[in-house]
Amino acid sequence: MAKQIKKQNNNQKALWHSAEHVLTQAMLKLYPGLKMAMGPATDEGFYFDFEYDGKINKEDFLKIEKEVQKIIDKDLPFKREELTVSEARKLFPDNPYKQEWLDEIKKRKEKAVIYRTGDEFVDLCAGPHIKSTGEIGAFKLLSVAGAYWHGEEKNKMLTRIYGVAFRTKKELDNHLFILEEAVKRDHRKLGEKLELFLLHDSAPGMPYWLPKGVILYNELIKFWREEHQKRGYQEIITPILNKKELYETSGHWEHYREEMFLSKTPEDEIYGVKAMNCPNAIIVYQLKPRSYRDLPLRFSDIDPIHRYERSGTLYGLLRVRAFRQDDAHIFISEDQIKSEYENILDIVKKFYSTFNLEYSLRLGTRPEKFMGDIKSWNKAEKILKYILKTSGKKYFVLEGDGAFYGPKIDILMKDSLGREWQMGTIQLDFQMPKRFELTFTDAKGRKKTPVIIHRVIYGALERFIGILLENYAGNLPLWLSPEQIWVIPVGSKHEKYAQKVSEELKNKELRIMVKNENETVSKKIREGEIQKIPYLLVVGDEETKSKSVRVRERGKGDMGIIKLTKFLDKIKIEIKNKK
Repeated sequence: MAKQIKKQNNNQKALWHSAEHVLTQAMLKLYPGLKMAMGPATDEGFYFDFEYDGKINKEDFLKIEKEVQKIIDKDLPFKREELTVSEARKLFPDNPYKQEWLDEIKKRKEKAVIYRTGDEFVDLCAGPHIKSTGEIGAFKLLSVAGAYWHGEEKNKMLTRIYGVAFRTKKELDNHLFILEEAVKRDHRKLGEKLELFLLHDSAPGMPYWLPKGVILYNELIKFWREEHQKRGYQEIITPILNKKELYETSGHWEHYREEMFLSKTPEDEIYGVKAMNCPNAIIVYQLKPRSYRDLPLRFSDIDPIHRYERSGTLYGLLRVRAFRQDDAHIFISEDQIKSEYENILDIVKKFYSTFNLEYSLRLGTRPEKFMGDIKSWNKAEKILKYILKTSGKKYFVLEGDGAFYGPKIDILMKDSLGREWQMGTIQLDFQMPKRFELTFTDAKGRKKTPVIIHRVIYGALERFIGILLENYAGNLPLWLSPEQIWVIPVGSKHEKYAQKVSEELKNKELRIMVKNENETVSKKIREGEIQKIPYLLVVGDEETKSKSVRVRERGKGDMGIIKLTKFLDKIKIEIKNKK
């Protein structure tokens, strides 16, 4: 199963990568003087960055697509070649972007890999590619935007064209439908319309959470706390600023420093703004001697984290610089690894079924730049492969994608549009315990080194909320909705009963608002639908006399008159079951 999924992903990436080469070839023919920069395949399609003195916009897409189709119709083969850096430089004599890539290849003392499209086009590329251009059955350009070279504002602004390609038109049409739906569900627009959060230039990548958004945020944390307390987790709060020496010991200073915000004190001490919780959890572990009776020792942490993401990569709540994640660091003995992973996968199942989200798993193995000894890495990878094989869950392997201190199992979820997102992660760490000289006493009184499992389930709460908003199209479940019920009096004489209904509901810890503005009932109902309120309760003469409410349920419309006590029973069950 793992090999099959990986093969499917690689085949699609190869198709998109090849389609980008065809696009680049077409652009070079149509726009003399254009300089190609880079054009990778992504998880959602491909893009091509280029430098061009003229203006290219969406009105040019039809012309470009026609030229692309000509290349596809020629069925040109893709051919891989290896060259020396000197040989490759001659292919791109006036292109500073390709020369820069070749400088990097030279530093790594590697050969330059090129791909030729027939005899008409050549580019630096690691591949892979499909056999020939004729395998591209359907091609579509999507958008054009500006993009800084390497995503850094100090560099030149380039033009970026996004596109997709598939083997059949049916696949393309389905993908375009999903993209159209995604625009309607854009969490940035929903967040503004529903007054959940604010993104402001004063703090790029650092969301302002508004009162309604804070309710949603806190409900997710409340659910997380309840479930983890049941499972023996102990929550800690640790410093947000730490001396660089802590990160030197953990290995983050060497492997992660460029992703951190740094601060220098008047005494010339260097501090890192916390970008991860693990070193601090280790400090707590070191508080006192530990024995085998203490293990598993589960510390959970939901402190704010800050990471330096390049400005060009920031995107709503999905790519931010300030966030919280439902973190935990579990200290165990080696013989507890399998059982603890089983416990964590059980939490994953509980959380993702609660939100009705499908998920699969991905194993990330030792990266090129890693910390520690290969022997313990091999042991950790072998353990995780066994756990995945026996879990019964779909998974695939992404070579070289582990954390610098250990292999990991990532949680990939699918939303209602079939889009896949990487959310939580469960990392197995043999390295940091050694660097911090952590110990525990086993049953025979011997000193042993524990293992650490680093894990998050939601992932970043900001990203999780962004995805939830898009998955539900803003129609959050009742238990998560910041405003759960509106009570709408038909006229001024019904306001007293509306307030009484409101008080009864508030006593049940429900989030209620009485809509007594001087507007028509139909307008209030329409506004409630726009604000995606789960329940609208209309009260008039009949409802007042019978101690009832006329219920309008989101997505279902008028449900008729229901006794208030019966309505309370209904929503009590709905909230308890987190429907």
